[in-house]
Amino acid sequence: MAPARPASSRRGALPLAAETIPMERGHAEALMPLLDRLSAQVDGGFESLDRVAVTVGPGSYTGLRVGISAARGIGLAAGIPVVGVATLSAFLAPLMVGERRGLFTAAIDAKHGHIYIQAIAPGGAPSFLRD
Repeated sequence: MAPARPASSRRGALPLAAETIPMERGHAEALMPLLDRLSAQVDGGFESLDRVAVTVGPGSYTGLRVGISAARGIGLAAGIPVVGVATLSAFLAPLMVGERRGLFTAAIDAKHGHIYIQAIAPGGAPSFLRD
C-alpha cells in the first residue's frame, strides 16, 4: 500500500501542511483534491509557492508519471520552477535537518525480490555501501 503524501515546507522547517492517505489504487484521482486541501491550509495557497518539488524515482512508472505531470502543470500555471528529487532522498531529508550526524539509509520495495536502497552521509553526500 503506497501512501499519497504531498507536503509544503520551508527550508529547514517542519511542513506547513501535510496529509497522508494509505492507498493501494487511485492515486491519480486523489492527488489534485489532496493538493487543493493542503493549499487551503497554507497562507496564500498556491500563490505562495516559489517552487514545486516532485520525486523522480525510483517508484512505479505510472505513479511517477502522474506526479511529474501534476508538478509540471502547477509549475507552468504558477510560473515557478519544478525541481526533481530522488524518492529515497526525499524520505531521508527530514532526518538530515539539524545537528544529526551519521549515515542515513532508506530502502523501498522494488518488487520481484529486489529493493532500492540509498545511503547518505552527513551533509547530504552520497555514500557507497561496500561489502
